[in-house]
Amino acid sequence: MPSIGAGGKSPVFLPPTPGVEEPYRVTPQMAVRIAVLGIVAVSLFCVLFFRLWALQVISGDRYLSDARNNQVRTFRIQAPRGTIVDRNGEPLVSNVAGTLVRLWPATLAELPEEERRVMVRRLAILLNIPLAEIQTKLRKAKSDDPLAPITVKTSVHEDKVAYLLEHQSEFPGVQISETELRHYGRGNLLAQVLGYVGEISPDQLARWQGKGYEAGDVVGKTGIEAAYDSYLRGVPGIGQVRVDALGRVTGERQFSRLPEAGNSLRLTIDAGLQTAAEEAIRYGIQLARDTYPQGWASDGGAIVAMNPWNGEILALASYPTFDPSVYVGRIDPRRLRKLADPKENHPTLNRALAGLYPTGSTFKPVTALAALMERELAPDEFIQCTPRRVIDGQVFKNWNPYVNEPMELTTAIASSCDTFFYELALRFYARTDSPLQTWARRMGFGHITGVDVGPEGAGLVPTPAWRRRHFTTAIDRLWSSGRSVQLAIGQGDLLVTPLQMARFYALIANGGELVQPHIAEDVEKARNEGSPPLVLRSFAPKSPVDLGLEPTALKIVQEGLYDATHAPYGTSASVFGTYPVEIAGKTGTAEKFVSLPGFQGVLDQSWWCGYGPVAKPELVVCALIENGGHGSTAAAPAALRVFEEYFGVPAPNEPTVKGTD
Repeated sequence: MPSIGAGGKSPVFLPPTPGVEEPYRVTPQMAVRIAVLGIVAVSLFCVLFFRLWALQVISGDRYLSDARNNQVRTFRIQAPRGTIVDRNGEPLVSNVAGTLVRLWPATLAELPEEERRVMVRRLAILLNIPLAEIQTKLRKAKSDDPLAPITVKTSVHEDKVAYLLEHQSEFPGVQISETELRHYGRGNLLAQVLGYVGEISPDQLARWQGKGYEAGDVVGKTGIEAAYDSYLRGVPGIGQVRVDALGRVTGERQFSRLPEAGNSLRLTIDAGLQTAAEEAIRYGIQLARDTYPQGWASDGGAIVAMNPWNGEILALASYPTFDPSVYVGRIDPRRLRKLADPKENHPTLNRALAGLYPTGSTFKPVTALAALMERELAPDEFIQCTPRRVIDGQVFKNWNPYVNEPMELTTAIASSCDTFFYELALRFYARTDSPLQTWARRMGFGHITGVDVGPEGAGLVPTPAWRRRHFTTAIDRLWSSGRSVQLAIGQGDLLVTPLQMARFYALIANGGELVQPHIAEDVEKARNEGSPPLVLRSFAPKSPVDLGLEPTALKIVQEGLYDATHAPYGTSASVFGTYPVEIAGKTGTAEKFVSLPGFQGVLDQSWWCGYGPVAKPELVVCALIENGGHGSTAAAPAALRVFEEYFGVPAPNEPTVKGTD
């Protein structure tokens, strides 16, 4: 052991280095530590090296194979949607089996760019869809959820499915799945009401967040499908499947939750009556074309048939219509563009709910009831019905220029005397509280009915305050006597829907109660064959609202409507006068400015609304034929067809068409 030198310093292990201070020199203890650390580092390196060599060289193939076959992918299976049936259980919308081709963007991302481009192009050619369509979906999926599959095409032909399965290795990330497609067994029947389904949109997904919806889900877009989607959609299934690195399925599907089919929805609609109503519109259009000078322009209409006591809608027809299968499977943009073509006259518009029209003389019972309730007209009062009337320097004519006699209200309704109602309008005009408008709103006009399927038009009941709010010039803002006259006979700015009119005539039929129109009856779950379905929820109609109309006032209007269909001077007596079931109702001829291809001007809208049997009403029918001429020309005969179907009683002879208001 070396001794301590003079000055207390230990002997040096190495000779001193010139220019280097002593603290930076390596001592024996430090050298030993460095040697030990070096040995440890080399040992660890050798262990890691041999381990990696063993993994990559000795067992590399085995681990690569395990990695490729050990990817578990979660998938979501859409539940079959519930069926939609009419009140008698007749299927209106059901399901058929289909094939779904989906593509996993995450798998495509693992492929070289050129290989990915070639594969997608081949897939587009095979499925006969535009390449840009797939590319757009892939870009969208990359920003939304790259791990979720995209739907490339539904309802793929068996031959193409077989080819994809046989060449699965050439189409990595492509998945073939079974799906359920909507089937419309009765074609375009009730198309606007039933609606259609489609893939959930980002807006819908955000709006329904937290309600179990996910990207790629199929949901109701319009009509019944949308309004009752929560009952029809069912519960999607959740499962897992093992796939390799190329996205090929290597194991059986395992479900953590099996899909549960949606419930069935029963409607108040009667499929037979709906068919008759849709055919009746076309019949009315043909009558208009055959008898009305401007009948060439008639190409649309609507009919509503309703229970006057509880608001059940038995038929809700709109024409023109469309084939809802256009929205099944892959949507063809060309077919959608055709639906939007103005030449097609807006077939997706539900005219019964959202079509807005002046009413013409079908509004006169509203004026009559308001006048009686406000004591502006005595029940037995006579007013002279003249060929015309001059009001504030303006001439207003009666539709019948040959009549000039005193009339009481029942006769004025039956013969539809315009000048009689002009007098009532002037009495309303002399007041500042707008009583006619007030009663019209109470009777359901100027706001939506609240029917359970939409969209629905609110219409318009014009008032002095409304004109002041919506117009700027002094003359337009003025509520003149002429505007009151126009409103009293259902003209001017008044706009209503056929459903609102049917609801009003139901009020007359049932004795003064405003019913709530509805179209869904109950939600059901199928049981064993031979057993009736289990009702899960019944949509009981809301209680009607009693408007407090005096029985005497109602009786006078009811008598006027009966005379309109049976008295010699009744405007629709030629149509209903000999029908075995007693029907009461009113015609209407409403002037409306229309813009058609090659024509702009005023045309007559043909109306008829009424109910039967008179003694105990069971059915209200309101018919509108666009640009169809007088009410007795097209609308009244069309309505008769609906009554014939409902009662099972044909008319004894073809109705005589007359040009009456």
